[in-house]
Amino acid sequence: MVRTPSNMAPLGMKAPPFLLADVRTGRSVSRDDFRDGTGLLVMFICNHCPFVTHLSRALADFGREYEERGLGIVAISSNDPVTHPDDGPEEMKGEAETIGYTFPYCFDATQGVAKAYQAACTPDFFLFDGTLRLAYRGQFDGSRPSNGIDPTGKDLRAAADAVLEGREPAPDQTPSVGCNIKWKPGNQPAWLSQV
Repeated sequence: MVRTPSNMAPLGMKAPPFLLADVRTGRSVSRDDFRDGTGLLVMFICNHCPFVTHLSRALADFGREYEERGLGIVAISSNDPVTHPDDGPEEMKGEAETIGYTFPYCFDATQGVAKAYQAACTPDFFLFDGTLRLAYRGQFDGSRPSNGIDPTGKDLRAAADAVLEGREPAPDQTPSVGCNIKWKPGNQPAWLSQV
């Protein structure tokens, strides 16, 4: 299992726009759907990655709890389904239903959204405040598939609580670690060589 860290995009970065279809409903989902001032969490995940499957049920629990509290949440898969067919839209829909994701789960067919967000791995978390400025980009928690720690979302929960309360999350943020995004041939972003 190759471990790829988050690129740790600069705090304060404005959330890049996106318009993608939710594989669960077919409904279009846009960044601008979340301009109500409560905050937005954009998660880059996929179906096959062991780092994601390790915490997928905890992610579903987190999603239900924090959506109810008003946080906008969107999950995006940007993996190439040619090389990783388990990460295609139909398979994503099945995964969302099996795990119980209540937030939109969108397919980034061009991988342009992943590039805009500087996403490097799955899972990769980008939490934006009420003005859609990046407030947190770090790990869900310290659990990993092989370290025996149960996923709780401790780190992301603390950051989300701060955003929902109008506070800045602590600036000392631990990068997420996971599988690299499976880029299409010739599509790997130039900045990735610096990760």
